Amino acid sequence: MNDVPPPPLAPPLVPSRAADRRRRLLRWYRSRSLRSRLTFLSAAAVAVAIALSALACWFIVEKQLYGQVRADLAGAPPAPVGRGDLACYDTPEHALERQPGGSPQGISAAAPRDTQFLARGTGVCLPPGATKAIVTVPEDSAAFRLAPGQSIIREGRYTNGEPALVRLTEDPRYRVPVVVMVATSTQPVEESLRGLAVLLGSVAAGGVLLAAVAGRLVSHSALKPVDRLTDAVEHIARTEEVGTTIPVHGHDEIARLSTSFNSMSTALANSRERQTRLIADAGHELRTPLTSLRTNVDLLIRSDQTGRPLPAATRTKLLGNMKAQMRELTVLIGDLLQLSRPDTPKSGPAPTVAALHEIAARAVERAELRGPGLVFETDTEPWYVHGDAAGLERAVINLLDNAVKYSPPGGTIEVRLHQGVLTVRDHGPGIPPDELQYVFDRFWRSPSSRQLPGSGLGLSIVAQSAREAGGEVTLGPAADGGPGALATVRLPGGPAPE
Repeated sequence: MNDVPPPPLAPPLVPSRAADRRRRLLRWYRSRSLRSRLTFLSAAAVAVAIALSALACWFIVEKQLYGQVRADLAGAPPAPVGRGDLACYDTPEHALERQPGGSPQGISAAAPRDTQFLARGTGVCLPPGATKAIVTVPEDSAAFRLAPGQSIIREGRYTNGEPALVRLTEDPRYRVPVVVMVATSTQPVEESLRGLAVLLGSVAAGGVLLAAVAGRLVSHSALKPVDRLTDAVEHIARTEEVGTTIPVHGHDEIARLSTSFNSMSTALANSRERQTRLIADAGHELRTPLTSLRTNVDLLIRSDQTGRPLPAATRTKLLGNMKAQMRELTVLIGDLLQLSRPDTPKSGPAPTVAALHEIAARAVERAELRGPGLVFETDTEPWYVHGDAAGLERAVINLLDNAVKYSPPGGTIEVRLHQGVLTVRDHGPGIPPDELQYVFDRFWRSPSSRQLPGSGLGLSIVAQSAREAGGEVTLGPAADGGPGALATVRLPGGPAPE
């Protein structure tokens, strides 16, 4: 079997010169600054507008001037001359050089100075005193195929090269075909058009230069806010001083951009402030259990080093305290990890359909273990929400832990869920009205409850979880005016899973 040679490779595509020029021009344009591009675009737009206007003006004037010349030429009557006053020769040049001369047989009329006659078999005839002759057309042209009395106007020229418009008319009064040629010079029209072209070109060039200067000034003025914005961004990048703002003037797009930048800078400053406060508060809250742990560990080590062991009861109490401190540290670190996410729904797990009534039931079971002497009254109906089930369960547990912490021994905690509204009511001392505005702040603890265990992050986690699920949470006194506090969580959803 013979090997079939592979087909020849196609020659590589070579870009055309026009495409290469376009690419170079595009690269040059993109390498310019925004101010230069605005100047270039404004000058180019004005140049195109002026060029189109100048061309339109030139063509309109040309049409009007030539139309007027044609109208004058069409209406110019020939003037009579006497027989024998015509010089006839074979070419216009000879007729112009050898005046005066004889006339062709039968020709008895002529026209003004720029008039000549074209007769078959006779040649070109000029009237007396003619100083210019028209370059005629050959005898076999359309000039001798005109109907009697018919006229046409053609472009022509004189023997000296001067352009002209020529009216050709078939005269039926003669025995041989005779065409009367009446001409008028178009040299003044062309000179006027050339002068107009020079004038329009000068005006266009001046307009482009003025447009470039105006575009430069306009772009410089329009981009001043952008320059201020750039300086502010560079200042923030150089010094890391978030919160820097720039003045806003007007209500245009630049003003909107400046306002958006100021909002972003303020949001970054607030975020850094919250982060700094979170770190400071976390360090403060961690210091207490860590100090207690270190004290207990030092006491145990010292007792072993000195050979004086602690009594069994004291050692057991110290180990219990250390375990409690470790548990508090574990809870605090978990709360910090929960709050370390940004307050946006996209930062957490993907939302799923969660049964809020089941979450509340599991949270009540765990709360009953933490408050064995308390009475829990539960009344829930099915309600499904879109959110993070684990985060919502942690939020409900925090509400119940808060109720357990402040409920008196043997007290009652009421848990209700109706139409997406979850309420947790305890019968404790309640919250003073002047402290309600701080209950959802991170690490905030009421002065009257700082001796109780806790980090002050539980209600902050509840508020964050509610926001992530598209709801809200409030905390206030009981609705019936009795003792205790009432926590209300409203979450969008429905009685059936969607």
